[in-house]
Amino acid sequence: MKKNNYDALTPSEEALEIIRECFEDEKKGNRNARNNARKSLKSYLIKTDDGSYTLNSNSVSGKSEMMHTHHGAVTESMEKFVKPAQLEGKKEVRILDICSGLGYNAAACIENLDDTVKVQIDMIEISKETLQATLLLDNPINSYEIIKGAIESELFDRELLGFEIYKDKVPDRININIYIDDARNMVKNRIDEKYDAVFLDPFSPLKSPELYSVEFFIHLKNLLKENGLILTYTSAAPVRSAMILAGLHVGEGPQFGRKSGGTVASKNPEMIQNQLKFDDERMIALSDAGIPFRDPELKGSAAEIIEMRENERKSARGNTKMASTVKTPIFLNKDIESARLKKRVLKNIGFTEIEDLKSLKARYIICPQYEECICRCGDSGLKDSVSRINEMIDRLSKIIENNS
Repeated sequence: MKKNNYDALTPSEEALEIIRECFEDEKKGNRNARNNARKSLKSYLIKTDDGSYTLNSNSVSGKSEMMHTHHGAVTESMEKFVKPAQLEGKKEVRILDICSGLGYNAAACIENLDDTVKVQIDMIEISKETLQATLLLDNPINSYEIIKGAIESELFDRELLGFEIYKDKVPDRININIYIDDARNMVKNRIDEKYDAVFLDPFSPLKSPELYSVEFFIHLKNLLKENGLILTYTSAAPVRSAMILAGLHVGEGPQFGRKSGGTVASKNPEMIQNQLKFDDERMIALSDAGIPFRDPELKGSAAEIIEMRENERKSARGNTKMASTVKTPIFLNKDIESARLKKRVLKNIGFTEIEDLKSLKARYIICPQYEECICRCGDSGLKDSVSRINEMIDRLSKIIENNS
């Protein structure tokens, strides 16, 4: 497999160039550099529905992504990350903000907490230009000035800008640490840290698979307090599968501006308020869609990690896992009116030697999802998603073993 250099997604190259020129001019003493850059950057800023601004990423294979949803960058931070983090009532809060980007998640967290709470936020962002961009944006909420103050102080110390405009904006009760690095390097080296919440906010799994691998989640798990939570906006099957393989309990996150909710994960099953949908459990447990991303040495490129997963999917499909096409597993123990669809589904499960979707074998595999036994195994239904997923994986394996 050809080795590729790691290349993280960042704002578009045109926007980056404006940001770079701005702060190079500022370092030369131009006190109007930021105002000039704000005017030039306007055409690249995207106003979201709640009035906050975001940027497009650079293009990879001809495609780019917005750094935040158009439904509202700050609102998404609040609804997807801060509120489900269950931070209420704590006197001290520690947050790990991975891919902190424009700082909206951190700002929303501070905004939502009582002003007597002691807060530590460790922000990890690989792109210094993204951090610099925060200093060129309007404040969508009051606490954004605190984030600007922390970012500006760090960048000034690194000699990446010329002036400190937001000096002394960070209250004494708030400690914000800024790290400009690959998040994988950071999580490997923070073995003594424990967090109440991890905000995991990279680009989509197919653009940034290196931050959704089994190995990465193992490190994140070790950084969590016992009741801590990992929160991410994605509901992708390989991400949830990786969390489970890392030893985490997973559940459905709140839905905001997307067809599905995000994902929450914790070491403590009692912290999971909403279990996964049954169809999602089946896709993770039984289909090749549930094959996770792997990054054994935590240094693979996105292309390498995706290729590794695709090879594993091809090997598993029709041998140990059902094909994910037409969402095959969701039709077990169901009637299908369309003859064409039924033919495809039966073909996809042919390797199991199950000839009828409502047969005893078919019902045996998915029985853990039912409160009462549907397959004569005599077991009662399991109460959480991870238990059901692991049991369905085991049952599919037994069916295949018995057929061989």
